[in-house]
Amino acid sequence: MITLTVNGERHMLDIDPSTPLLYALRNQLQLHGAKYGCGLGQCGACTVIVEGEPVFSCLMPVVAIGERRVTTIEGLGTADKPGPLQRAFIDKQAAQCGYCIAGMVMRAQALLDRTPSPTEAEIRAHMEPNLCRCGTHMRIIAAIISAIPFVAHQARRA
Repeated sequence: MITLTVNGERHMLDIDPSTPLLYALRNQLQLHGAKYGCGLGQCGACTVIVEGEPVFSCLMPVVAIGERRVTTIEGLGTADKPGPLQRAFIDKQAAQCGYCIAGMVMRAQALLDRTPSPTEAEIRAHMEPNLCRCGTHMRIIAAIISAIPFVAHQARRA
């Protein structure tokens, strides 16, 4: 049995310890935001936050999580009440096909949680591991920049 804390809830999973976190999230917990893209940690579609750090969940075995908290896109907001960063991605129309967007949002959220007022250069460097095949990188950067005051405000209220 593996215990995972995902989006603030503890889950006991009867799963092989070497199973990638991505499969546990999607298949056992029915959290489908993180996507399987390449399975090699080269695209970022599967990015989630583990104890404040963005990780490629396709590469992370569940046994390596231990007691660390996992946050997925579902933990940031809902379709009816998106979180500030999710709202910025919607407002800036940062998604085209949408396949990469959950990973993009999670990588950006990890940055904004750690660096409340990043420069555009810091944003670009931090987002570099995640790829968007549709080419909406400029809208993604614009969404992150526009969310900075709202994410910082949310952090101060927490």
